[in-house]
This record gives sequence, C-alpha cells and structure tokens, in this order.
Amino acid sequence: MTYCLGIVTRYGLVLAADSRTNAGVDYISTYQKLFDFSVPGQRVIMLCTAGNLSMTQSVLYSIEQDLKSDEIENLHTLPTLYEIARYLGDKIRQVQERDRPWLEKDGIDFRCSFLLAGQILGHRPSLYLVYTQGNFIEATPETPFLQIGETKYGKPILDRTITFETPLDAVAKCVLLSIDSTMKSNISVGPPINLMMYETDSFVVQNQLKLRVGDPYLAKIRRLWEVSVRQAFEQMPDVEWQHYLNEDAHEEVFTD
Repeated sequence: MTYCLGIVTRYGLVLAADSRTNAGVDYISTYQKLFDFSVPGQRVIMLCTAGNLSMTQSVLYSIEQDLKSDEIENLHTLPTLYEIARYLGDKIRQVQERDRPWLEKDGIDFRCSFLLAGQILGHRPSLYLVYTQGNFIEATPETPFLQIGETKYGKPILDRTITFETPLDAVAKCVLLSIDSTMKSNISVGPPINLMMYETDSFVVQNQLKLRVGDPYLAKIRRLWEVSVRQAFEQMPDVEWQHYLNEDAHEEVFTD
C-alpha cells in the first residue's frame, strides 16, 4: 500500500508521496512514487503512482519510451493536461490488457492509479486522478485535493484545513501532516517522503525535497502536532450528561 496526494489552489500545486511498497515483519522495501516530467519554461508535469508496482512501472516505462522515441503523442507534445490524462488512461489500459489475465489467475491485485498534476503554457494548473480503469476526474476549487492509496487516515486534516485559497507553504505543511497521520496509523505507509511544490505560471518545479527515515523535520512536526491535538482535546468541554438526562426524564414513553 502507499499514500499519495495532490492539492491545487489559486497559487499552485503541491504533490507528495511516501515510498513504501512492502511492510512485513522482517522485510521493508521502498520505491519512488513521485516523478517530474517537466520541460522548464513550457510545461510542468508531475506524476504520483499507487497500486500494483509492476503495473505502475510498466506504465512509466511506456511513457518514457514514447518520450525517447519522439512519438507523436507523448507527455511533451499533447496540448492540455486533459489530453495527457486521457493518454495516461490509455497506457494503463494497454498494460492491463496484457498482464491482467495472468495476475487474476494467481489472485494478485492488478489495480493501480495515478495522480497527474501540472500546467501547460496558456492553461491554468490542473490536478487529475486517473483510475485503474483508465477514466479520470479533475480536482475543483470546491474539492481541491485528490488522494490515492491508503487515503482514510490522512483525509480528516485536509477536510478541515485546505481550501482553494490556502497559501502554498501552508498547503505543504498540511500535506506532510496528512502523510504523518497516515504513517502513525498504518505501517504500510512510510518514508522516504517525496514532496514537490509548484507556483502558478512559474513553469518550473523550484521546490522539492526528500524526507528520509529519522528526518529531524518529520520528527519535529509529529511531536508538535501530537502536543497540539492533545491540548485541543483537553480544552473541549465535558459532555453535559445531566442536561440530557433531565430532558429524557420529561419525555413520555409509549408502549404497545
């Protein structure tokens, strides 16, 4: 399992992904899941992957081969992010058509999904989620974030914090807290964490980093977040038990 998320705001894009692909008692493996296919000054294209690793690797390989061989349709020639999302969906279908029957035969989960984010000259920044079936959806100002992988643990903080007007630096902090919350609750998600931040109309990914196991910043935000959540919890008013008991006492109960 993995956890990847992307957020689009008025000010740009933030994408992040963990790197864990397997987490057993005595075996943990990692693989990079966030990739930059940008052409500085012309287009920014970032991809996040989740799901069956052999599937996502095959899709990425096919994409890279199209770039190397200068195919008519590739990440650097298609005119919009929408058409790139369709292209990516077609790549997923092609790989699944070849490999899916053999994986299903042995009961192996063949599903995979991608986050596609970026901006092409003359267009606004966009964020898409491409499903394992090859279809896709786009993030909107009303729902500015998309997730793939182990999504449930990191979603509450996004729901309560992120809007289309949130500044990028605040978005980046929220993204890392969302990933940390997921790592806290699920061993199948873990570092290194890759993070990219793109500013609207800059057409270059100027800010990116990799946070490894034991990184001081990850440890710091986890400690501060746990303290802050505990303090907020302690400030919550106690349940007003007597109030509700008194209300119940005045209700008339009818029986057949």
